[in-house]
Amino acid sequence: MQLAELLKDWPCTVKGSIREEVVRIEDSLEAVRPGDLFIARKGRKHDGKKWIDQAIERGAKAIVVDEEVFFDDFICGVPLIWVPNILQFSAYASAKLYGFPSEVLKIVAITGTNGKTTVSHFIGQMLQKLNKRVLVIGTNGVYLNGTPFETDIEQLTTLQPKHLHLLFLEAIKQNVEYVIMEASSMGLATYRLDHCDIDIGVFLNLAEDHIEDHGSFEQYKLAKQRLAGLSQKLVLNGDDSFCRSVGVLTKREKCYFGLKGRVDVLLQALAEGKTESTCWVQTAQKERVITVPFIGDHQRANVAATIAVLKMLGFSFDDVIELIPELTLPEGRMQTFHSKQGYHVIVDYAHTADALKAVLQTVKNTYTRNIYVVFSCGGERDVAKRREMGTVASKYANHIILTTDNCRSENPEVINRQIAEGFFATQSYEMILAREEAIEKALRLAKEGDIIVIAGKGHERTQTIGNITTPFSDIECVTSLLARLDDEKSCGSRS
Repeated sequence: MQLAELLKDWPCTVKGSIREEVVRIEDSLEAVRPGDLFIARKGRKHDGKKWIDQAIERGAKAIVVDEEVFFDDFICGVPLIWVPNILQFSAYASAKLYGFPSEVLKIVAITGTNGKTTVSHFIGQMLQKLNKRVLVIGTNGVYLNGTPFETDIEQLTTLQPKHLHLLFLEAIKQNVEYVIMEASSMGLATYRLDHCDIDIGVFLNLAEDHIEDHGSFEQYKLAKQRLAGLSQKLVLNGDDSFCRSVGVLTKREKCYFGLKGRVDVLLQALAEGKTESTCWVQTAQKERVITVPFIGDHQRANVAATIAVLKMLGFSFDDVIELIPELTLPEGRMQTFHSKQGYHVIVDYAHTADALKAVLQTVKNTYTRNIYVVFSCGGERDVAKRREMGTVASKYANHIILTTDNCRSENPEVINRQIAEGFFATQSYEMILAREEAIEKALRLAKEGDIIVIAGKGHERTQTIGNITTPFSDIECVTSLLARLDDEKSCGSRS
C-alpha cells in the first residue's frame, strides 16, 4: 500500500515522499524485511529509535516515530513519519494494510483476571460442535477448530496488531466465521485491539494482578474497561462488582451471567460429585437441569459465561445446553493425573491468589486426605501478590514445597521468602528450587487418597531463569515421573 493511502486518515507529519509503497508493518529489528514500514516504538527494555539505521539497512522503506523533538532533528534516507501515538497508529495501520479483515468475522474478545483461556476454549468447542469453523487465540496458542494452528508469530495472550490482522486474514482464507480471543489488560492498555471489529466483549472477573505493569489497581481496571468501548455487545459476570459497574456505565446491549441470581443466565449447583456437577440453568425463556462435567464454582461460572456468549450470538438455548456435558478443559487447567498408588496430581496455570484459591477450595471440598502444593511466583511481576498467594496456599495445604517459576532476573529464594511471609505460623513447608526435584519430592510424599497441586505454569513448555529460557513442562514432568515412580513401586512390590 502506498504511504499516501495508509496515512490519509491519520494525523501525522511526514519528511520525504508519501509515494513509497510498504508491504508490512514491523517493530522488531530482527524481523524487518525489504518493503517494511518500521515502527520505532519504545519497549520495556529497548527503544526502537536506536535501530532506525539498521532497519533501513535491512530494507525498511519508511520509519514511524512519536517524539516530535526526535522527528525535528533526525534525518534519514527514507520517509520519516511522526504520529501522536505510535501504538494506536500501529493498530490502525496493521488493520488498514490488511483491509480491515475483522469486519468480515464474528469476533468475541474475553477479558478477566482469571478464566480467559478456559472460556475461550469452551466457546470454541461449542461453536465447533454447532458445525461452525472457529479460530481461538490466546495464552495456549492458536487453534483452528480445536487443532493447534502452526504460526511463527510471537506467542502472547493478546497478539500484536501486526500479527493479529494478518491472522484474521488467514482465518478468512480458511473459511473461519468466528474468532474467539483473549483480551489481556496489557493488550488493551497498549491498544492492540483497537480497530478490531469486536462483536461481543466478555468480562469474567477482576482481582489484583499486573499492578506493577499498569502502575496501580485503578489503571489496571481502566485497561480492562477499554474492552467495553471496543465491543458492540457485552457479556458480564453479574456476581462481580467490577463487571457490573462496567455494565452500568455503558448503554450497549448486554447479557449478565452468574451463580447467584439477578442475571440473564443463571447456573446453580444442585449436587457435586468428584468430577461433575448437576446444575440448574435458567434464562428468561427456559430452564433445565444439566450435567456440567466439572466441579467448583469457578468452572461453573466459566460454563455460565459460555452459555451467555452463545445466547448473544443467536444460538438456541436447547442446542447449547445439549452440548455442555461434552466440554473439556484446555491443557494445563485442572489437568488431573492418577497414580497407580492411589494419589492424584493436578496441574493448573493458577498464578494469582484468586485462581489458586479457586483450585484449592475445589480440591479441599472433593478430597478428604492430605493436600500438597508445589508452586512459586514469577519474577519481575507483582511482588504484592506473593504474600497473598502464600496465605491462600497455607489455608488449604497440609504441606507446601516452594520451588522456582519463571524467576527471570530475580533470586528465586527471595521470591519464596516473600511467599512464605503469608504462611500461617504452623505451616509445614520446604524449599526445593529445582522444579522437577520439587515435583518428584511431592510425588514421593503422597500416599493413597492424597492430592498434589502443581500451580503456576500449567500449559507452559519453557522456564526462564535469569536470561536463559529452557524447555520445561509440568505436564511432561508429571507424566514422566509418575511412570517411573509407579514402575519403582511395582518392582518393589514384586521383589
